[in-house]
Amino acid sequence: MTLRANIWARALRATVLTLTASALATGLTATTPATARADQPAPGFAGEYLAARQASFLGDFKSAAHHYGRALAFDPNRPALLERAILAEMSMGDFARAALLAQRMSEAGQESQIAQMAFITHAAMNENYASIIQAVNDKKGIGPLADGLVKAWAQLGTGDMSAALLSFDAVAAMQGLAPFAAYHKALALASVGDFDSAAAIFDADEASGMASTRRGVMARAEILSQLDRQSDAVTLLDDSFGSDLDPALKQMRTALASGEKLAFSHVRTPKDGMAEVFYSLAGALSNEGSDELTLLYTRMAESLRPDHTDAILLSGEILSKMGQFAMAEAAFEQVPETDPSWHAAVMGEAEALRDRGDIDGAILLLENLAAQRPDLAVAQTTLGDLYRQQERYEDAVTAYSRALELFAEETDRQWFLFYARAIAFERQNKWSEAEADFRKALELNPEQPQVLNYLGYSLVEQQVKLDEALSMIERAVAARPNSGYIVDSLGWVLYRLGRYEEAVPHMEKAAELMPIDPVVNDHLGDVYWAVGRKREAEFMWHRALSFVDWEDAAAEADPERIQRKLAVGLDRVLTEEGAPPLVRADVAD
Repeated sequence: MTLRANIWARALRATVLTLTASALATGLTATTPATARADQPAPGFAGEYLAARQASFLGDFKSAAHHYGRALAFDPNRPALLERAILAEMSMGDFARAALLAQRMSEAGQESQIAQMAFITHAAMNENYASIIQAVNDKKGIGPLADGLVKAWAQLGTGDMSAALLSFDAVAAMQGLAPFAAYHKALALASVGDFDSAAAIFDADEASGMASTRRGVMARAEILSQLDRQSDAVTLLDDSFGSDLDPALKQMRTALASGEKLAFSHVRTPKDGMAEVFYSLAGALSNEGSDELTLLYTRMAESLRPDHTDAILLSGEILSKMGQFAMAEAAFEQVPETDPSWHAAVMGEAEALRDRGDIDGAILLLENLAAQRPDLAVAQTTLGDLYRQQERYEDAVTAYSRALELFAEETDRQWFLFYARAIAFERQNKWSEAEADFRKALELNPEQPQVLNYLGYSLVEQQVKLDEALSMIERAVAARPNSGYIVDSLGWVLYRLGRYEEAVPHMEKAAELMPIDPVVNDHLGDVYWAVGRKREAEFMWHRALSFVDWEDAAAEADPERIQRKLAVGLDRVLTEEGAPPLVRADVAD
């Protein structure tokens, strides 16, 4: 995404949060008439209610829906119960059940934004556009932003294109939402075959931020293709994504380059258009920590367009973040193998398996993917990353090497592959290969702080090229002054150079940034010892020991070595190891 698109997306997210985040906060407090029941719940209600609340807290929507349903058997019209039950059903993707509960609330005279979301989605599923228009007109919609766009698509669904265009323009008049409205207006025009008008909106840059998203670029490319502007569409893809294309984009570019006219598949019907509205809202919220609300919108999009792969993938991602791994895996498995984004679904499922502890299952999935799609660099890269995380460094090198072989040309985007392979080489003590890859990564991305830090730190540990190492790490710190690891590296290289006093403030800052890291505390102890602050050194070594994972201690944080330093001091340990003694740089000179 371009810088302009990022700026616009931030503005949109702020608007969406302002307009819709209350759906979860206030949506669970329905407005009930004064004549509503106030009966005491029947025996058994409390247990079901508490079980449902606990399941909701844990994000276990299936159990929550089950227990809220049982609780409603005791108290059928309690607003909070109905709302929470609707929320659970929507999170599961069951909008038929959610709509029944929403109808019950409406019949009881209870109002709820969550219930309105369920009602509008279910109405759209059944193409009941007139009822959607009426709900929005009666102020019983989802929120100002969504309502205007949903109403416009519903009006298109009734065949009233003129009214739809006026509604899109009304949304465009809202502060900060003109690009969003223009984008959907263009999609609506394209969906009815008016590709000239749709292209004019994109060409005039009216859709700006949305036009720069992946889906926006693909929609525009399809529109250009329909106008026999295939070369413009190819240029658009190249300018937007470069040569490193995922399978769907590669498939599109190949077809366009051959002169093929692409069908406009982005939005085929008004129902698809509403799905796009909900997916756009989900995307705007996805990085704002609003996982529950984001999931509702992706589920709404999926319900209207079951083949909306991007919505399915985002649902799986959100469910995995929420720890609902079984549901995440089920979501990813909805994507068919024939879909160009199937590989992304497999990788998402593998990540969910890894996160729930099934490492072998995750590796098997990725190995199968790499075997089935041997031409897919990202499959090899993802497999290499998992191998590296599991300390299977030789396998990681093989996977990364296969990925690099798949690129037709070298680009700066490949820096991370060389960097990751360098780490795998370094962990196997194959330093010449590691150094070559580190330097290749820097050639492709000259001031990348991670590479500068790792290479510089490695040179320090090997006691070679220390002046170059210091320069590298100083540049890394300048780029990332609040990275504890990088600041630690600077303090450590100064220590290795015998510049102990200079090392102290950097090591102290690193310890402030990473107060429970055993390596950083151990390093600070060594630096304190070197400047004669031995009591403080012993304190830091004790502190380092308290944070060591004894079953999986990092080689740099050797608990036995730390204990030996506490017993006899750092000078004696260095002598026992045959290492050079502590010598200040000015003394050495």
